[in-house]
Amino acid sequence: MKKNVACIDLGSNSCRMRIAQPDGQTLYKDAKATKLGEGLFESGRLTETAMNRAFYALDEFSLFMELYQVGSYRAVATAACREAENGADFVRQVHEKTGIFLEIISPLEEARLNLKGAISHAKGFEYVIVYDLGGASTEITLAKNTKQIEIIHTISIPWGARNGSEAYDLQEYDGQNALRLENDIKKYIEGFIKASDLEKYRDKCCLVAISSTPLRLCSMVKNQEKYEREQNDGEVITKKELEAVVQRVCAMNLQERQQSPYIGENRAPVFIAAAIIFKTIYDMLNFDKVIVSYKGALDAMIEELCHG
Repeated sequence: MKKNVACIDLGSNSCRMRIAQPDGQTLYKDAKATKLGEGLFESGRLTETAMNRAFYALDEFSLFMELYQVGSYRAVATAACREAENGADFVRQVHEKTGIFLEIISPLEEARLNLKGAISHAKGFEYVIVYDLGGASTEITLAKNTKQIEIIHTISIPWGARNGSEAYDLQEYDGQNALRLENDIKKYIEGFIKASDLEKYRDKCCLVAISSTPLRLCSMVKNQEKYEREQNDGEVITKKELEAVVQRVCAMNLQERQQSPYIGENRAPVFIAAAIIFKTIYDMLNFDKVIVSYKGALDAMIEELCHG
């Protein structure tokens, strides 16, 4: 008899886990705000405080995996661990303290998992662009919409919400700093458009954005009571709506963002940078709408654990 499966995705801002039955049905899920990438830009290392938050979260997840009799799992770490001088040592300590084997995955594998998880939103399109705005990097992938993942071109931009906020001093909005970040992002997108030969695929392509940033912006667009990750899975934001809501975000001070039901205390310091990166990519790719996706790497890992 097959046992339950689990997956863990440790990013630069949060750590998420899902436990499922052998048929893929979710039994338990949780997310912890670990802020693992906090201070990484300045020091080049994961801080003791940030690592301790991650140890605590992963130790709790390990207990739930035991409670739900998990037989197989996959636990991955992304940009923060890839970039940190002490990333490999952190992974070793994770295993010693929690028993969890954490795998630092490449940008290409991160892009593949996100694409596989989100591609269901591209029904009716021959091609899809999926972009994932993380805490310490942003992956953009153009792929053919087939059962077997067929990546045409992918890039990993070394800027995300957290390191972008720290590097460009955007805890509060500053026009000059925002423009500096925007211009740096543009260089990567120009390269992506050229290298992928995007114009050849545009008419048969849709744009799908994953991570909490587009989902939060969608909640603001729809003026919902509060932000809930799954509520807007598959919803569409138009370019006009996005421009208006990013202007709202940039006009907020830190306290207003902390008190916002869509942003909150944890995301408030990094959300200006997140909004600027998100909008810059959106504008440069030049689609008139974007599909926002809750589905991503966790969904792909669960599917692969269950069905191979």
